[in-house]
Amino acid sequence: MADPELVRFTLDNGLRVVLAPDATAPVVGVSVHYDVGFRSEPEGRTGFAHLFEHLMFQGSESLEKLAHFRYVQSSGGSFNGSTHPDYTDYFEVLPAAALERALFLEADRMRAPKLTQENLANQIDVVKEEIRLNVLNRPYGGFPWITLPPVLYSTFPNAHNGYGGFEDLEQATLDDCAAFFDTYYSPANAVLTVAGDFTVEQARELIEKHFGDVPHRPAPVRPSFAEPAPEGELRGEQVDPHAPLPAVGVGYRMPDPINDLDGYLANLVLAGVLTDGDGSRLQQRLVHREPLVVDIGAGAGLFGPFEARDPDTFTITAIHPPEVSTDQVLTALDEELEKLAATPPGDQEIKKVTARWAASLHSEHDKLVSRTLALGSFELLYGDASLVYRLAEKISAVTGEAVSAAAKALRPDSRAVLVVRPGSADSDQEGTEQ
Repeated sequence: MADPELVRFTLDNGLRVVLAPDATAPVVGVSVHYDVGFRSEPEGRTGFAHLFEHLMFQGSESLEKLAHFRYVQSSGGSFNGSTHPDYTDYFEVLPAAALERALFLEADRMRAPKLTQENLANQIDVVKEEIRLNVLNRPYGGFPWITLPPVLYSTFPNAHNGYGGFEDLEQATLDDCAAFFDTYYSPANAVLTVAGDFTVEQARELIEKHFGDVPHRPAPVRPSFAEPAPEGELRGEQVDPHAPLPAVGVGYRMPDPINDLDGYLANLVLAGVLTDGDGSRLQQRLVHREPLVVDIGAGAGLFGPFEARDPDTFTITAIHPPEVSTDQVLTALDEELEKLAATPPGDQEIKKVTARWAASLHSEHDKLVSRTLALGSFELLYGDASLVYRLAEKISAVTGEAVSAAAKALRPDSRAVLVVRPGSADSDQEGTEQ
């Protein structure tokens, strides 16, 4: 992928800015990434980063509730936000003529969101309903991204439920909200990205106009979330009242996504060699030849790749018939990893995976919203938005030897295994919600 023109600069208040002009279509994307995710939320306030994301859509000191929705949608645009382990993002995609409107809206809520008891109570209820829908009342809800980390990790930032427990959400206060905003939602702790049809001069002028007077507050010192890899196999069990079949999730620690990107990318390609397509190794053995499972997948990162700093997680998940034991699945998995560790995959096998990744990246970055968000997150996490345009080339450079080394590091004596067992519909739902 060619490296388009990127312009990067920093305002006096510390706001980092990435501009990616592209006149292909008369639309613009605007995003703001804040350097705070659910790994930064305090103990006793699980789910708070996501709850605060919701509050940022509830008006500001100068705009009434739902005004953000109305101004974007009346311009023919769309918007959303999302919370990740190490950052929270907000975005709008609008016709190019509405660029100033999007910049005003983002600067307005960066300056002073409307934090009221009514808004807080309302959004706690909204988040609880979201958890019911996406986790508590869905088969394999939260598997593995909520349920595997407490087995693999021992520290609160890495192990806790980022969606939040109901009790913690209900105890959130306006003082908590104000402290969270003051600490993390400062321009010095954020990246503003603008991509699409605009001129650099126009964007600079509008950004200075709307963001230049947002008061500076120092960015918080980012803590290290590092912790030792497990010494041995750790096991946990979950009863899922909605699951029709047993499942198993396996979690391993990965190389540092920021400081060992080459090692991280080797794990990304390894995941494809294992489960990407019917011809992949685990699909062939565990689904087609033996078969032991009805579904299997592997991935770099609990939420997908490039979503978090260190530590990050390599996951393998499988759903299997009741007559197949967890140990049967694990034995087959370990044997396939041992084969890869002993004999690197050939060029053709590697190229199938890297070609899929390159095509996926090109396709995804053709979408303005995806490109805008990727540029912002890479600037925040890696300090280099242009890395987005070099990823396909870097993934294509991964060798069979690197994939073999990645497989060798996925050892049974340093992993977590989560067993999911179907349970009765009479399981204590209230206990689960807490």
